Formats: sequence, C-alpha cells, structure tokens
Amino acid sequence: MISHPRRHCTVELQALPSRIGQVRRIVSAQLRYWHLDALIDQAALGVTELLSNVHRHAQPDKTCTVEIELLLDRLMVSVRDRDPRLPVVADADPLATCGRGLAMVAAMSESWGMRPDGDQGKVVWFTLPTALPAVKATPRPARRTAADPAPRFAEVEPVSRTPEHAPARSAVVG
Repeated sequence: MISHPRRHCTVELQALPSRIGQVRRIVSAQLRYWHLDALIDQAALGVTELLSNVHRHAQPDKTCTVEIELLLDRLMVSVRDRDPRLPVVADADPLATCGRGLAMVAAMSESWGMRPDGDQGKVVWFTLPTALPAVKATPRPARRTAADPAPRFAEVEPVSRTPEHAPARSAVVG
C-alpha cells in the first residue's frame, strides 16, 4: 500500500532485497515531487540501511512500514517493524563486512533514534534538514523621481516583411 498525501508518504512492504530498491525509487520520486532533490541520496541511503536491518534481524516476519514526512524544516524518515527488540549500535571490527548501517545513518542524518512501538514492534527513524541556503537578495533599482528624465525609447530598425525562406508545406495529401 502506498499513500501520497501532500506532506506524508507511507509504503507497507516485506523487507526483501528486491523490494528495497523499489522503496528507494518511491522515496526518490516523492522527494522530487516535494522539490527536495538535494536530499535524495541521503534519504535513499538511510532507508536502505534501515530496511536492510529489518531484512536481516526482524522476527517473526519481515513486514514493515516506511514513512517519510515533510515537516516545517526537516524530513523525517522512519521504518516500523513488528520485532520489539531495539537495535544495538556496536563498534564494528575494521575488517567486518556488516555492522556499520546505523553508524552511517547517524553520520549522514541531522538526528536519529529508535523507540518501542507498543508491545510488538519498534520504529527506527532519522531526520534530514530541508532548509535551503539563504538566497542573496537582489537590490531593487531606485525609484525615479520627478527630477529624473523620463526613459527614452530605443531606436529600432524597421522589420522586413519578406520571408527569407520558402513557406512550410504540408506533407499530407489533400
């Protein structure tokens, strides 16, 4: 199920490797719709890591819900699953091939966290700032006063009315 309200998007899915790419594309499309193209890479990376954790660790099933919500000054991305066990962030061995997902989410996000979701689940979330850099204001030209001379019209050469090429012809017989 996918919902696309104005400031909220929810996707329910089984966290299987084939579905994770699909959810990344949905998140990317929604962020483009909200004109938040600059956040696509970070949001896609974060949601991939959270869904990979559900795929790898969640019990009894892999059913989860991804929510993205556009708030006033940030984007909130969360993944809810049915496993009540909260993830543990540990220092990964330098040669380990896994175990760095939540550290990456923490490094690339403004904030992140996790919370129990009733007795039978949890929510892991992160936020990204949506504030755009300040745009330098263009100074307005000064107003003309009565003492200023009126602007003069520019001299324009006459327009030739003769065509420089042959008229278009229709390729349709008729």
